[in-house]
Order: sequence, then C-alpha cells, then structure tokens
Amino acid sequence: MKNYTAPVLWITGLSGSGKTTLAKEVYGILKSRNLPVILFDGDELREIFKSKSEQNYSREERMDFAMKYSKLCLQVSKQGLIVIIATISLFKKIHDWNRDNIPNYFEVFLKVPIDELKRRDVKGIYKSFDKGEITDVAGLDLNIEEPENAHWVVEYDPNRSPKSLADELLKRKNL
Repeated sequence: MKNYTAPVLWITGLSGSGKTTLAKEVYGILKSRNLPVILFDGDELREIFKSKSEQNYSREERMDFAMKYSKLCLQVSKQGLIVIIATISLFKKIHDWNRDNIPNYFEVFLKVPIDELKRRDVKGIYKSFDKGEITDVAGLDLNIEEPENAHWVVEYDPNRSPKSLADELLKRKNL
C-alpha cells in the first residue's frame, strides 16, 4: 500500500450536462459498498476558494480554481479516499496536469448539445446570458477546450439514466 493513490474520477462537461447528478450517483454506489469516497462539486469548491469580489469568472480565474481542484484531488487521493469531482474545468492545461500528476486519474466528459443545456438550464445561466445579464459563460462567450484524451466521452442520450451511466463508469474504472 506504500505510495497508493486512490482513484480520482474527474467528471467534466458544461453547465447542465449532468456532472453533479452522475457524481452523486457514483458516490452513492461506492458508499453503499463501504468504500472510502469523497465527493467534490465545482460550485461548492468555488464558494470555498473564491475572493469576496468575484461574481463572473474569467478564463484566468476559472483556470486558477481548476488547478486548486486538481491539487486538492491529488492530496485527498494520496490519503486513500476515492475522489469524485464534478467540475467544468474544460482546459487542456488542467487535463494534461491531471494526467501527469494524478497516478490513478480517470476523466469523464459529458458531451451534451448546447440546445439541450439551454433547455435544462437548472441554474438559469443560459437564460441570464441570453438576456445580457452575465458574461464569461463556458461554452458560449468563454472558450472551452474539450478533453482530447478523456478516458470516457459520454455522448448525450436522453434514454440513458444516471444509474446506468454510473454503473458503466464504475465498470470502466474497475470499481
């Protein structure tokens, strides 16, 4: 067990793609198996790491958050906890860093068409953007970099349940 690093399941995609839903489903399954697991959500982490003045998040601010998330995931996985993180963090630099520095890293990209994301719009982000109320929205006016080498790219399929996706993810990662 010396130098063991637990898996880091990095679930990424645009806002509304189902990252948190999938992450919670995977977390529930692993907890039911009594495995040591922790769930991080990008929205919650951003609240912890942000400065008082931030409201919109520029590319640089998002990159800074993402690097903090990566380093946190690495440190926690070194403690033997399986890490599940749901975060946009769509930057090649971050994905490359994760691959180079997190020994047991597994990247999942939820690829959902923008029309479907706008239809879901749970947080009202896309509607607010369309009204001109906010800027720096990933995938709209803020360029993103889709993962080039994700371990698993999940193409949108309205007939797939979060449970079936979670089961397949765990099978792919042998958990």
